[in-house]
Amino acid sequence: MTISDNLTKFHGRDVVDFESGEPLPDPARTASRLTITYDGPYNEFSDLWADFMNSAGVEQTEAVIIGNWAELDGGPVPSEQAVRLIVSSAERLPKLRALFFGDITSEENEISWIEQSDVSAFWGAFPNLEEFGIRGGNQLQLGAIKHAKLKTLKVESGGLPRAVVHEIGAAELPELEHLEIWLGSDSYGGDSRPQDLAGMLDGKRFPKLVTLALRDCEWADDLAATLATAPILDRIKRLDISLGTLGDAGVDALVASPAVRRLQHLNIAHHYVSDAGVAKLTALEIDVNAADRKEVDRYGDEEHRYVAVSE
Repeated sequence: MTISDNLTKFHGRDVVDFESGEPLPDPARTASRLTITYDGPYNEFSDLWADFMNSAGVEQTEAVIIGNWAELDGGPVPSEQAVRLIVSSAERLPKLRALFFGDITSEENEISWIEQSDVSAFWGAFPNLEEFGIRGGNQLQLGAIKHAKLKTLKVESGGLPRAVVHEIGAAELPELEHLEIWLGSDSYGGDSRPQDLAGMLDGKRFPKLVTLALRDCEWADDLAATLATAPILDRIKRLDISLGTLGDAGVDALVASPAVRRLQHLNIAHHYVSDAGVAKLTALEIDVNAADRKEVDRYGDEEHRYVAVSE
């Protein structure tokens, strides 16, 4: 898994870059991507957004992707202004069902350099939202997450602050089916620990959750041990702890869990598990993705494992 390519599919739709002066290509069936590029016609996101809002048929738009909201020559720019502009246009987007905020590749801007802001206004502005994704953990605030229709929530980061993890754990999302969080590295702001996941894992929230993805975790063995006894595992069908540092100790905790044995699918891709450990998982007779095995780096008596996405 990399973030070196922009999204090509989103919310079941082909992604099409918005071009000023061109008709929107069936806004009910495509996802429009708006981004500031080095050699593009826009220097300000406000101008790009205004042209999009003035496009014929924009009110039929159901899926929008936001890439760069500013030129990067002067360094990363916080997303605050872009958030305000989008929220202020909510009445022009009555059918919006899907929004991805921060489709920025590693070539454009490292994930740890993306400067987010308080995006909590999105929840009230778009009541028909079914899917929301965001990339970048710096300065990110999700606020009090309460939404009646949201089915998919994805938060991608190289290091997700503990405060944001707590916000997600307190969310009121009765229709949520897919929850995906990239916890990341402590070196890049990912300061959460197993106890910070309590709100997500105690089984009191997310009654329709099917897929739980706690990815890119630097303490994946401790994560596996926490998940093994978590009440939420009795509800979900798909567990994804890929992109992290899982080793044999974590596998032993998973194998000992009756709830894990009832899963339909387990994803540990990008891991540090031995062949014997992988064999223990495949013996559970559930679908297991154990691709992309990594080797531990050893420096003297020290062992080092690395998440897939950090900087």
